[in-house]
Amino acid sequence: MISARPLDRSTGAKIFPAAISRDDQRPLQAGDLATVTITVTDEDAAAYFGPGQEFTIWGSSTGHGIVSRRVFAESGPS
Repeated sequence: MISARPLDRSTGAKIFPAAISRDDQRPLQAGDLATVTITVTDEDAAAYFGPGQEFTIWGSSTGHGIVSRRVFAESGPS
C-alpha cells in the first residue's frame, strides 16, 4: 500500500494498493535506500503521482520516497 496527496493538494491523502519491486530484484527491507518500481492500477493514480511527488509506503517495509518518473501502460483483460 502507498499513500500520497493529490498533485494539486486539493484534498487529503489517499491510500492505493500497489505492487512494489526493487529494480535489482532483491527483497525490499526497512531502512534500505533503493530505487523501486511501484505499479498502481487505480484510475485516480494520475492525479496523485507525478515527478517530484512524495509518497509513503505502508506495510511490512514502511518507508517514503519521491516519484522520479511516471509511466502509463495500457492493460486489461485479454
